[in-house]
Amino acid sequence: MKGIGVSPGISIGRAYVVASHTMARTGIVLTSDQAVQEEVVLFHQAVEASIHEVKAIIANVNSAIPEEGLAILEMQVELLDDPQLATDVTTKIGRDRKSAHDAVVEAIQEAVQLLKNTDDDYFRARAADVQDIGQRILQHIDGPGNAGPRTFDAGTILIAEDLSPSDTILIDTSRIRGFATNAGGKTSHTAIIALSRGIPAVVGCGDDLAGIANNDLILLDGETGLILVNPSQDQVDEYQQKNAAFTEKQRLLQSLKNIPATTTDGITIRLMANIGREEDMAPALEHGAEGVGLLRTELLFLGKDAFPTEDEQFEYYKWIALLSKNKPVTIRTLDIGGDKQLPYFPLPEEQNPVLGYRAIRIGLDQKDILRTQLRAILRASAFGRLRILLPMISGVQEVRAVKEILAAEKKEVTGFDPHIPLGIMIEIPSAAIMADLLAKEVDFFSIGTNDLCQYTLAVDRMNERVKGLYDPYNPAVLRLISYTIGQAHAHNIGVCLCGELASDPLATLLLAGMGLEEFSMNAGSIPLIKNIILHSSRSEAVAVFKKVMTMDNSRDIVHYLEEVNR
Repeated sequence: MKGIGVSPGISIGRAYVVASHTMARTGIVLTSDQAVQEEVVLFHQAVEASIHEVKAIIANVNSAIPEEGLAILEMQVELLDDPQLATDVTTKIGRDRKSAHDAVVEAIQEAVQLLKNTDDDYFRARAADVQDIGQRILQHIDGPGNAGPRTFDAGTILIAEDLSPSDTILIDTSRIRGFATNAGGKTSHTAIIALSRGIPAVVGCGDDLAGIANNDLILLDGETGLILVNPSQDQVDEYQQKNAAFTEKQRLLQSLKNIPATTTDGITIRLMANIGREEDMAPALEHGAEGVGLLRTELLFLGKDAFPTEDEQFEYYKWIALLSKNKPVTIRTLDIGGDKQLPYFPLPEEQNPVLGYRAIRIGLDQKDILRTQLRAILRASAFGRLRILLPMISGVQEVRAVKEILAAEKKEVTGFDPHIPLGIMIEIPSAAIMADLLAKEVDFFSIGTNDLCQYTLAVDRMNERVKGLYDPYNPAVLRLISYTIGQAHAHNIGVCLCGELASDPLATLLLAGMGLEEFSMNAGSIPLIKNIILHSSRSEAVAVFKKVMTMDNSRDIVHYLEEVNR
């Protein structure tokens, strides 16, 4: 059988099939008022335990979990704390004499169906979140025996419908040799987790996985997407040889960590890491990162009961700066809104939240939040080479408004880097189109290809119905990236690309040919991208770029890049 290979490597191990999430009813009818009261208490205890559990997960999470995953966990806290859910469940227990288990099942199923029947894609997508919290509550109502194992025998190949963010965080991946899922694609949560942790994975297998049973011997190729069930000894021998070659290649790549990423004709390209916590700095440097191209500050704000104080933020940024060993660190200001919400900062419901009140728009409206963060970053800049990055910029006026605030804060703070660079994310088409004007206002650009692609193509990459249209190799997206890089060079400012495209080896020569001289990515991808750069010339990269710019569709572009990279 075959799926989509999303994390390279070959694994052989025994299957563990994760049961699909089902919500069966017990049919128990309560016969006394005391039983009703006990079930109500049991429900409330299960909700409190669930909230505590999710907050603990958030507090211990690292940047291997993408922002989308963290947003879902934060949303779970809000949903668990929803008074409407409590009313619905306790009514079913008291009025209908249902057990806590059956009342939760019924309330969750009703809510899921209601969301699925709406015409709004955003609310339809929330059905999965509601289903997830229902499962979590039931695990606490029914006891740990229903929760499913979180640790596995060494050498397990995990087979599942899909893995939610909380599933993946709780799994002891040190004992997992591979993942295979029915659902998902290259940008799915499972794919990103597997790649970041170096675990071979195949996703999007569809119903083919239904024939796999526990303890079947599985051979999984995370590069080609091939899965063999109970392979012959000859097949095992063949793939073990391939795996040995792959392991040796990885060892050689890791040996490059202290070598600059310089092309054969002498052009040096900086390879940076995207991180989310201080714990990620050491692994980033170990993989050869020349600094941090993106520090997501949302993790500092998640899992708390209130906004972190200026001193708390200062200590955090200071520690990051010290850990960087005087390498540059780009700190993105708070990027919340849409699906990324804080439980202590409720935001109004919006018809199109990803296009609404979020990121720098919140900062400029709630200026105390932005001022506090800017002051903390300024103070920490005395301890390292920090840079400030503004998310979700759509035009010049927003940049000027932030610069005015920053200038005022500089007058109040002492002992900071007076030349701390200020940059903006280019992730909205309007910003890319007016890159020539924005370049006059800032010290550097950081191109966020994930959102730039989403907004340019009007595609919600989390929506299963249309995610196939999400395509960073679409000529429109590539032209915006190329124009942005060109305008950065024309105005003598820096430019970095920090989206998923930076870690895609297919894109390396293309981006280098555009003139990109700073890539920021998951640290584990740095050795592979460096190896491509070391064995290529700028002139070769420019030729690839010019050829791609003559093409009118992504299928031809990807096919050409695959040929070039063979």
